[in-house]
Amino acid sequence: MVVTLPSARRLGPIAILGATLLLVGFVTGIGVSRRASWPVARGERASEGAILPAPEPGPRSSRSVAALQGSYSELVKAVMPAVVNIFSTRVVRSPGAPNPFFGDPFFRHFFGEGPSRQQEVPRERREQSLGSGVIVSADGYVMTNNHVIAGADEVRVTLADRREMEARVVGADPKTDLAVLKLEARNLPHLALGDSDQTEVGEVVLALGNPFGLGQTVTLGIISAKGRANMGIADYEDFIQTDAAINPGNSGGALVNTQGELIGINTAIASRTGGYQGVGFAIPSNMARDVSQNLIKDGRVRRGYLGVVIQPVTPALAEAFKLKEARGALVGDVAPNTPAARGGLRRGDVVIEYEGEEVEDSAQLRLRVARTPIGSTASLVVLRDGQRVPLKVTVGELEEEETQARGGAEAPSGALQGIAVGPLTADLARRLDLPRSVSGVVVSEVQPGSAAEEAGLRLGDVIREVNRKPVGSVTAYQAAARAAGRGAVVLLIQRGDSTAYVTVR
Repeated sequence: MVVTLPSARRLGPIAILGATLLLVGFVTGIGVSRRASWPVARGERASEGAILPAPEPGPRSSRSVAALQGSYSELVKAVMPAVVNIFSTRVVRSPGAPNPFFGDPFFRHFFGEGPSRQQEVPRERREQSLGSGVIVSADGYVMTNNHVIAGADEVRVTLADRREMEARVVGADPKTDLAVLKLEARNLPHLALGDSDQTEVGEVVLALGNPFGLGQTVTLGIISAKGRANMGIADYEDFIQTDAAINPGNSGGALVNTQGELIGINTAIASRTGGYQGVGFAIPSNMARDVSQNLIKDGRVRRGYLGVVIQPVTPALAEAFKLKEARGALVGDVAPNTPAARGGLRRGDVVIEYEGEEVEDSAQLRLRVARTPIGSTASLVVLRDGQRVPLKVTVGELEEEETQARGGAEAPSGALQGIAVGPLTADLARRLDLPRSVSGVVVSEVQPGSAAEEAGLRLGDVIREVNRKPVGSVTAYQAAARAAGRGAVVLLIQRGDSTAYVTVR
């Protein structure tokens, strides 16, 4: 039988280094692909309540030197049996052509001219996704990507020994693009989960999976970068970047270190052609462990919540807020009656520490808050008017996804040239769906090519502050704009129910 190898499913038009970012799933009239990993544990039953145990603490032993001196064949033999191929099938209904019998006189003689004559014959087709997965427990739990099994009516798994069995979907989390399957089997070869936080850039890794539906394949590379976020792949991102070859069909497969530990679930590639170009992304094993434990235990993922809108600290914002460096997460807004409000966080605070660790950017803070146990007390340090302020916040549970504030941009000269504003009337406030407490001026015009447009301002935005001073009227806005002179101007913008700081230069 001849198999046509389709191109990868697009993740979206996201440019990364001039490339296109693609999920490495692969859909034919069939569908999505992934990748596999090397198991170091075989046939051991996971103890109850510890299906996905945490890695043992302590220094990591280095088998990598020996591996570099010889080959990786023994390592691959050890881990390959835990890598599986996943086939998910769904039935897609589409409108069909009118029934050819409806126009036949003989057919009409018996069935009449009723409405049934206009009916169409529905068409059904079966789409099958091809991908990869990793067995992570002896009693049959399998990690893969959500996009591999999304919408599937049936999921089947083929093991390395060619056994085929049906898989039950335990749960899926689109926000991280992870899913957990369950095989009704015992004493299965499986991979131990490593500590992805301990991995280092430059470390040798292997990627296993089923590229292009060809069957089990292993590739070699290094960790190129860590903590990749804001890629547009998922809502929560902390990707490991690797140059180990990842191709369509590898989705859900394993990224493994030289000790045979699973350190990532391969998810996406950056490519102009849809194939391997040296940039692949894997979900870290620590994130995968947390999400999978939640799915196994509760069937859903519970995430921590503060109730703030945060945004990156750009160099321009760092200058405007008199920060020594562009680091941390700027609080653009604090929702009332939330953990953040009760804990004393304020708009304009810059969170620089969370639970004793430095906060590099807003994406990192969001991930840490999401992983914090609900109901626990988290310690924060914020910069407020140049002073370090320690705070304690009792973390709540995220019920609805908070809106991600858009980052600011560069700045203007003169009296905020390029922007025309008008008064915020009660009627306008209703039409713009603004909270009742909002005051300011409404942007009525943004000149094309102006610094304001480059900064991201648009019609209908409400300017609430200029250089940290409230502007409740057009007169107050004009005075603040004149006082701003030709330096950088920081605006607090209200857009719908969200606020954000924007720097215009």
